[in-house]
Amino acid sequence: MARKEKLPFETTLMVRDCCLCLHMQRAARNLARIFDDVLRPLDLTNGQFSLLMSLNRPQPAAMKSVASLLAMDRTTLTAALKPLERRGLLTITQDPADKRSRLLELTPAGHRLLAEAFPLWQQTHAEIERPFAAGEIDVLRGQLRALSEDPATRG
Repeated sequence: MARKEKLPFETTLMVRDCCLCLHMQRAARNLARIFDDVLRPLDLTNGQFSLLMSLNRPQPAAMKSVASLLAMDRTTLTAALKPLERRGLLTITQDPADKRSRLLELTPAGHRLLAEAFPLWQQTHAEIERPFAAGEIDVLRGQLRALSEDPATRG
């Protein structure tokens, strides 16, 4: 096997400046920190807020559909659900139509906490969007949605 040479530092700079994955990770971490700080007084993280919001539906949600919406595998979702279930914010029940599946539903306490958290999320979201020109955020959302789709299903 041939010995590989070290990459030049210019390559590192190019990746730093061009890598979509790196820029997405940095933006995601920054946004997560901002929302975690805002939601901390409610003993919620940004991920828990998103998870609870995904359960704010007229009917109980199938675990598979929630995992898909949040782009999580079911094992990771199950681990994220457990502390919220222990706090009495949601219930996990067997799907009567498919005994192998689980249904997720907010409890009254979960609905109350979500209602308390939403104005904090809304205000913070508005502050994050403020520096952008009209229409830029909608374009960004569309681009992020496209990047989050499976490349095989993109047009």
